[in-house]
Amino acid sequence: MEMKLPEEKGAQQFIRGGMLIDGSGKKPIKDPVIELNGRRIKRVGTKASMRIPPRATVIDCGNSTLMPGMMDLHIHTAMYNCMTFHNHRVAQFEIMPHLQQMYSLFHAQNCFDMGFTTLRDLGMNGPYGLLVNELCAVRDAINAGIVEGPRMLVAGFTTMTGSHLDLIQPRAMYRWGFNTADGPWELRKLARKNLLAGCDVIKTCASGGGGTDKEEPDIRNLTQEELDALVDEAHALHKHAAVHCFTTQAQRMAMKAGADTIEHMVFHDDKTVDLIAEAGVPVTPTLSHRTDHAIQLRREHGTADFVLRKMKYLQPFCFETFQKMYKAGVKIAMGTDMGFEPDMGTNGAELEIYVKLGMKPMDAILTATRNAAEALKMDKDIGTIQAGKFADIIAVNGDPLKNIRCIQDKKNIQLVMKEGKVYADRRPGRNKNVVNVKPGDWKIIDYL
Repeated sequence: MEMKLPEEKGAQQFIRGGMLIDGSGKKPIKDPVIELNGRRIKRVGTKASMRIPPRATVIDCGNSTLMPGMMDLHIHTAMYNCMTFHNHRVAQFEIMPHLQQMYSLFHAQNCFDMGFTTLRDLGMNGPYGLLVNELCAVRDAINAGIVEGPRMLVAGFTTMTGSHLDLIQPRAMYRWGFNTADGPWELRKLARKNLLAGCDVIKTCASGGGGTDKEEPDIRNLTQEELDALVDEAHALHKHAAVHCFTTQAQRMAMKAGADTIEHMVFHDDKTVDLIAEAGVPVTPTLSHRTDHAIQLRREHGTADFVLRKMKYLQPFCFETFQKMYKAGVKIAMGTDMGFEPDMGTNGAELEIYVKLGMKPMDAILTATRNAAEALKMDKDIGTIQAGKFADIIAVNGDPLKNIRCIQDKKNIQLVMKEGKVYADRRPGRNKNVVNVKPGDWKIIDYL
């Protein structure tokens, strides 16, 4: 978690817009006025109820919709993804961790530029081991103000030998170092190693997955005793545990262990759905990863046909499970599983999928704002536009409640503010971006 800094004092600063979706789920407010106090919000009102002093600094967003900065709680910025390589398998062996760290920052900045002010990065590995140190360095460089980027929480893979996350790499690849573990005490040691490196989250797997070769989703990845040990170790150091769960068995194991979040919505049964809803454990859907578009991008970047067929097979189960969990009142927190596909920065497409599957647009927005903040246990500071919280505010040209797609167009993201500072400003007459290259402007690193 980031270090608490003293609040800054300065000239009065206000933001005006055409409408406010404050992230609480309440009815939008017309003609909002937000007063800032350094990094935080001082007051929220309307043009009619708040007077702006003559010498105050005013950020006028015209008719734009003001919203809390959005969050993606399941992303892999250090993945060897399709933005920078023709073939992800080749990429794993043609790049050193030092350069992949730079790509991680670049990927995070692309998301930030599109209004995602907080990312929970759930880790990555490679031929040179876990990329925990590299990811923590990206987070720390952003927090220190050395580079611009979103608020980041970083996870370390903490799994058994031959787990789903281990099999992201080719089976025959030589494994360097202590990157997987077996048995409760060895897994505790790996968790402690990752936490010592600076992780905010322990990421583990209780089941198989969908994006790897020759590994079925219903393969158990940990015993209950092992999973209990990992969650306990994370909580002992006041950190979180995120558990990859494709199956109902895995979901029940995660709840029994006290997991903070359940990752993915794939298979379900009615009883388990009710148990998740009753327990209040947040679930991240990661449906962008399941679309035909994502499968096609995987095909173009060298994914084996076996994996593509498995992804297509899983697709209807994921969508049906989402609908069942939403109807049952499960707390849903937005997550994309973005990595190999789709392109970093397209996170907002996840919300469109939710709406197409029957979620109300306001509820979809809450998954990326209030619900996400609650899942991170950071709702005292972020997630809604309310007095006392960090001024993470975006201005959107359009009404996401009428057209959720409007958040997917970069020119519509008129303003991106994190903790009271403007990082992107594309209001009329301005052209400030976090990332100044357009897709396709950069060279693809691929040695085939």
